[in-house]
Amino acid sequence: MPVKRIIIYLLLTIIAHSSFSQSADSIESLRHFSGTVSVTNNGISLVPNFSLGKPAALALLSLGGKRFSFDPDIRFSLKGKPWTFLFWARYKLFTEGRFKMNTGVHLGMNFRTSTLPVNNVPTETIVLRRYLASELAPNYWLAKNISIGAYYLYSRGIDDGTVKNTHFITLNSNFTRIPLIKKIYLRAAPQVYFLNQDGKKGYYFNSTFALAKEDFPLAVTSTLNRELHSNIIGSKKFIWNLSLVYSFSKNLILKPAH
Repeated sequence: MPVKRIIIYLLLTIIAHSSFSQSADSIESLRHFSGTVSVTNNGISLVPNFSLGKPAALALLSLGGKRFSFDPDIRFSLKGKPWTFLFWARYKLFTEGRFKMNTGVHLGMNFRTSTLPVNNVPTETIVLRRYLASELAPNYWLAKNISIGAYYLYSRGIDDGTVKNTHFITLNSNFTRIPLIKKIYLRAAPQVYFLNQDGKKGYYFNSTFALAKEDFPLAVTSTLNRELHSNIIGSKKFIWNLSLVYSFSKNLILKPAH
């Protein structure tokens, strides 16, 4: 079965599960609207050729119910130029007990500024490259604040000039609440990952750290990325950033129309 058909089939399956679960709600349903808005000194992507390498603003949002959610990921440079837009549809396959698993699909749009001839005059132009992708994310919770897991993403480039086949695989862990002093705590998410882009391969270590305070919406985060071995174009031995993050979460009760 062609890759595009597999991704479309997965998307339709997620929507079908969501529709069924919503119809089962008797009177009213609970929805969430949450997300983070952040600014960073260095726009990093774990896929090297998607990194911005400049100061950026990011908005990661989520709107949905108990299992299904729509999660747009919108990124701009601080000069206002679009960087990356990802429009995720996600579904929680397993939600009970220690083992949990999510799946999802997205349409991705990556923007790059290139100098192209317009009427024989070199002109700075924003070029759009589109991707379709699917993901699978199993996790096992060892304790309330500690989990281990894996993540697999497959991406298919649509336009000319895109990477046609990307395989992204991680082994990861999450320490969500490491107490420091008073109400201040640390979050850490170290992982190792493998990247294959049209046959070019890379192995990396990555970790994100967050310093946060209980019941306070602002946090400071830092992402460190170390190349272990790679022949992928654009890969760098070591990159890092520092970000200021604002988080919010709201619950919405939707009543059925009469």
